[in-house]
Amino acid sequence: MNAVIEKTMKSLERNNMKAYYAENKAQVCEIVKGMLFPGAVITAGGSMSLNESGVWDILSDPEYKFFNRLKPGISEEERLEIFRAAIGCDFFFCSSNAVTENGELYNIDGNGNRVAAMLYGPESVIVLAGYNKIVKDLDEAKARVEAVAAPANAVRLSTETPCRTTGMCMHCHSEDRICADYVVMSRQRQKDRVKVILVAEELGY
Repeated sequence: MNAVIEKTMKSLERNNMKAYYAENKAQVCEIVKGMLFPGAVITAGGSMSLNESGVWDILSDPEYKFFNRLKPGISEEERLEIFRAAIGCDFFFCSSNAVTENGELYNIDGNGNRVAAMLYGPESVIVLAGYNKIVKDLDEAKARVEAVAAPANAVRLSTETPCRTTGMCMHCHSEDRICADYVVMSRQRQKDRVKVILVAEELGY
């Protein structure tokens, strides 16, 4: 596992993405705290990894200006405003559906707000990924999303999609389809804007 993580980190660095290693969730939180500054403007994508690691709790600290899409009672209009706010924020936090050993980030989105912010806008994009997200190449990344990430997220979001019951992507035409946009991030032109924290524990889907 450590050899695979080390290889992946070197590939990310070669692709101009800053790579961090965390042994566990506690180390993840320490790395994140070291990145932030008082008054930082922060948004985040929907991510089980952020919740499971404790990072979401850090972002919710009043010390920061966190646009929280999960705030109780939030309206759909407010949620869409938070999506738009990501473009001008200091930090955008998210996970990745897969990270290849070649240093690529592979992601699918339903609304496109997460991949849009990852690609352009925020000063820093912080990607948190457990070792379970690491795959050999883009073919394995696609297979992982179709057999693991998409069905699990469909269950979490209670979507009316076939994968919710079959456990496998059916390339459906459902109105609830969460696999609308497919994005591969490889070598970045803006060095270290994208920062990837790889964790030696399983996180998220």
